[in-house]
Amino acid sequence: MMSVIAMGSAAIGAVLLSRVQCHLSRFAGAGLVAAAVLVAAAPAWADQTVMASDSSQVDCTASARDLTRISLVEDEFASVSKISTGNPADDFSVVNEPVRGDIYLSVPDGFARPALSFFATSKRGYVYKFVCRIDGEQAVQIFISNPAIAKERAAEVKPAASRGPQDAAIELVQAMYAGAIVDGYEMRQRSLTSVNVGPLKVQLVAEYRGTDLSGKVLRIQNKSDQAVELTEAMVAPASALAVSLAERTLPPGKATTAYLVSQTGR
Repeated sequence: MMSVIAMGSAAIGAVLLSRVQCHLSRFAGAGLVAAAVLVAAAPAWADQTVMASDSSQVDCTASARDLTRISLVEDEFASVSKISTGNPADDFSVVNEPVRGDIYLSVPDGFARPALSFFATSKRGYVYKFVCRIDGEQAVQIFISNPAIAKERAAEVKPAASRGPQDAAIELVQAMYAGAIVDGYEMRQRSLTSVNVGPLKVQLVAEYRGTDLSGKVLRIQNKSDQAVELTEAMVAPASALAVSLAERTLPPGKATTAYLVSQTGR
């Protein structure tokens, strides 16, 4: 429909512009051509972004001819509740897409009602009432943003930001034990020359370096003919924030792993 209006306006405008002797016709023609350009360039409906809180009403526009997608920002739809009229020509379809948690609306040809309404519940437990006016022929996307979710995110991040060095050191030890890549740390695999410390042979095999903390993974082997009881003081300096030993009793000839965390530069 928009393309037909644009083409008609452009054609009439071109005819009026061709009337060189009539200034009024030329002005009218220029206006019609400009209107045609604007109509052709503008979409029927742009994507809609709506701010909504729990139990609030979401006013939106749904497509009369194509699909309407409704998506929650940082949330997903869990269920949809609507009333069926029993008349196929006066009812609309709601499909809950399970992969991304979006819902899709569609109305049948000849849908007479000016708007549709339904309730939807999200996986975070928020309930929204949707009232969507029916208009337009193009597919429509509606994005719902709930300010309460941003507050929840901030509350989740705040305890992590307030952690002390000891808590961060323990988390780094756990990551090193799992062999995981840790955000904010550069991990280097090393095979440095081993050092003999009494009956033990100690070798650095991996290192994690961050802005505040550094972690080391040590391989410790018992070179003696007697079992050795390992302690933190035997493998780590007094300044270490966290020390973890995979095994404390090391039989002759056997090896184990130790994980050390210290402040960077110490």
